[in-house]
Amino acid sequence: MKAAVIHDFAQPPRYDDFQNPQPDGNEVLVNVEAAAVSQLVRAQASGKHYSSGKTLPVVPGVDGVGRLAGGERVYFAFPTAPFGALAQQSKVQRDYTVAVPEALESNMAAALANPGMSSWAALTRRAHLQQGESVLINGATGTSGRLAVKIARHLGAGHIVATGRNEAVLRDLGADEIIVLNQEGDELTQTFRQSLHNTPVNVILDYLWGQSAQSLLSALSTHGNPEGAPRVRFVQIGSISAATLNLEGGILRSSGLELMGSGLGSVSNRELVASIGEMLRAAAQHGWSTEIDVHPLSEVEQAWQTSGGDRLVLVVQ
Repeated sequence: MKAAVIHDFAQPPRYDDFQNPQPDGNEVLVNVEAAAVSQLVRAQASGKHYSSGKTLPVVPGVDGVGRLAGGERVYFAFPTAPFGALAQQSKVQRDYTVAVPEALESNMAAALANPGMSSWAALTRRAHLQQGESVLINGATGTSGRLAVKIARHLGAGHIVATGRNEAVLRDLGADEIIVLNQEGDELTQTFRQSLHNTPVNVILDYLWGQSAQSLLSALSTHGNPEGAPRVRFVQIGSISAATLNLEGGILRSSGLELMGSGLGSVSNRELVASIGEMLRAAAQHGWSTEIDVHPLSEVEQAWQTSGGDRLVLVVQ
């Protein structure tokens, strides 16, 4: 079969011949229609992600949309190595597939899956959002953050705060409150503290980490509230701004902060796939979409290096 093949972690994948997958046990064969190139896929393909394999050659791609032998169109994830999603065929465990709603085109379903999962799994599997609770999304102007606003609203959030550097984008998201991250250090901490005083939040989704997350965490400190600080579930999802920050122990002692993460490992593969199935049904119901840059799989090497800010989706023709 034809596939995008990684021969060297320092080079983009090449359109090349690769052995055909042969399903074993409870695996199923998927005839791939579309697969997105997310930041996770790029990180794995470069050998830099904690889930990257070490054996080459390998076909990259963690998920996609395709058809099973009986014709059912499914979203699939976590292909069995070395058979990634960026190929004419892949193989996965049967319970790592979910049906794709007819109202969603394969290209769009593939593009929405990973960014939509990031907040859906965080809100439903990690933070366990309750109807009417308030949610703050730190880093809401990217693809995942924009979807997070829609998803939080769909899941019943009563008040949504969105943060980011692009004020124009923030104002178009439909959040109840926006905070522009154009301030530094203590000033940003004070802005967060005032916002949290006016409308306390129950759940924080953090796509940024770094300075903005540090200011936000500092703002949660109540300096010994005699009534006890309210519970706040802080879910760390991405590290766009920085990989690390300095967290003072006093912040944890003086707040109701519960710090957790959401991603590969903190949520089981089965639950991640299930959450994507739920999200895709909501996307079909509401007509959610994102900007995509579609190329045939045969153009993978060029598209890998030249695709712009839109989500790259490779289709099998």
